[in-house]
Amino acid sequence: MTPGRPGPGPLTPLPLPPTTLLKPPKETTPAMTTTNAATATDAATATDGTAITDGAATTVITNIASLVTNDPSLGDGTPIGLIQDAAVVIDGDRVSWVGESSKAPATDNAVDAGGRAVVPGFVDSHSHLVFAGDRTQEFNARMSGRAYSAGGIRTTVAATRAATDAELSANVARYLTEALHQGTTTLETKSGYGLTAQDEARALRIAREHTDEVTYLGAHIVPPEYADDPAAYVALVTGEMLDACAPYARWVDVFCEKGAFDGDQARAILTAGRAKGLHPRVHANQLSYGPGVRLAVELDAASADHCTHLTDADIDALANSETVATLLPGAEFSTRATWPDARRLLDAGVTVALSTDCNPGSSFTSSMPFCIALAVRDMGMTPDEAIWSATAGGATALRRSDVGRITPGARADLALLDAPSHVHLAYRPGVPLVSSVWQRGKRVR
Repeated sequence: MTPGRPGPGPLTPLPLPPTTLLKPPKETTPAMTTTNAATATDAATATDGTAITDGAATTVITNIASLVTNDPSLGDGTPIGLIQDAAVVIDGDRVSWVGESSKAPATDNAVDAGGRAVVPGFVDSHSHLVFAGDRTQEFNARMSGRAYSAGGIRTTVAATRAATDAELSANVARYLTEALHQGTTTLETKSGYGLTAQDEARALRIAREHTDEVTYLGAHIVPPEYADDPAAYVALVTGEMLDACAPYARWVDVFCEKGAFDGDQARAILTAGRAKGLHPRVHANQLSYGPGVRLAVELDAASADHCTHLTDADIDALANSETVATLLPGAEFSTRATWPDARRLLDAGVTVALSTDCNPGSSFTSSMPFCIALAVRDMGMTPDEAIWSATAGGATALRRSDVGRITPGARADLALLDAPSHVHLAYRPGVPLVSSVWQRGKRVR
């Protein structure tokens, strides 16, 4: 097995804890309580989103029915490193200890998880949150089988250009909060709805106010004003626009697809971004077979995203590279398109991530639990593979080792589920199972 990758083939189903830890119908799950060691008194169940620790105190979360660590050296030895009847110690913004609940060290504060499961905070490595406007009519027409001639991405571009900074920032904050309440603690987002040097730089500046994982996507589509001269637009994206945007971004991305940017154009855009210190990611092989995946591997892109239409050569290239295949099931769900074959990728040894692709046109969801359920139901993933891909896989797609896992030294980002097992994320689709969230060691929900 390649380190950091789930092994090929279905994993052995994991048993639930030996005792039923959720109460029968008409009863409630035991309230999660906090105890301060100095006073030894139970605190009221924290539901107001305030931090349980002050950033300096240590806190132990005990009575965890099942803990997904994503460390195969822990627990059951699988890639998700599952520990049952577990505990986690948080020291400041980091995890300092994990193990069996009975062996947990003394801490300043204690939290009783009430027999619930804990998973790493989700890592959403692909979203488009800096936008304005709405495309409800487009979605409704598509779902009703009617032709729709409005502008698609261009509709969002026009609305985004017309919006104020405050409106765009409020939108980003709204969707980040929505995602956080569903367990997402690390989120990447892109530009791509401005398509002028000024508007793209503005989008990235606004995004950077909300997240460190910011991607320059001036090469989303060719805007109408350059329809007759796409080469001039590529020159803008690799020149003046890049100069304006690079200070705000960590990544450079391109939509390598028929009707957007071909292989040569995409290579020029990504190479120019790398020269400015931005690392590549690629929208690849979403709508058709093409050069995107192999270009991503050639340029050591952190991820090739979508990966719906793949040849055997594409899969071999991914399997023998550090490039992650990031699958975006919300896009297929929202467009009734062909599902990516996650099973084929995993069996070949490719590292797979799951992400929402949250955007107003083709995947208007911020819910990683929803994407996990889709991946299990429609893309051939096991629940274990899906939770790994939505956490450690997303972290790998961002070339991060400090998030997506619950191990000593990792950032203390975790989600507590109102269920005894992570399997319930797929078993109970659409149910709001995330009951509490810690981010950087503080309880934020």
